[in-house]
Amino acid sequence: MDIAIHSTFLPHEDPEASLAFYRDVLGFEVRLDVGSGRMRWITVGPPGGAGTAIVLHPPAADPGVTEDERRTIAEMMAKGTYAMIQLATPDLDGAFKRLQAGNADIVQEPAEQPYGVRDCAVRDPAGNLIRIQQTR
Repeated sequence: MDIAIHSTFLPHEDPEASLAFYRDVLGFEVRLDVGSGRMRWITVGPPGGAGTAIVLHPPAADPGVTEDERRTIAEMMAKGTYAMIQLATPDLDGAFKRLQAGNADIVQEPAEQPYGVRDCAVRDPAGNLIRIQQTR
């Protein structure tokens, strides 16, 4: 079977802040931007147009989510425990410097982990945890 990961979804509460982070700090290209105001779905991904994308979406837009669930999601996003993604780069130190220069919320500086990888961790403007791993 030939199956590839096409996209993953990360929530946002402030589309402009999320767009600035993923486009301007991480250097991703904008592939799609639909909706308006806080009800925008923004698809971003590594430059070049191919491969996996991240869809930044407003979690409140899902009609199947109850008000209680929306409150829980908002609380978890505020704590940074709702969503996570792992990225990879051959130049972790360069990526980390770019994140610092972009005033990213640093969670962990680049470090060798006991499980065999070197990575760092930041939070995006919505509180989503992003771990960036050094490719070897």
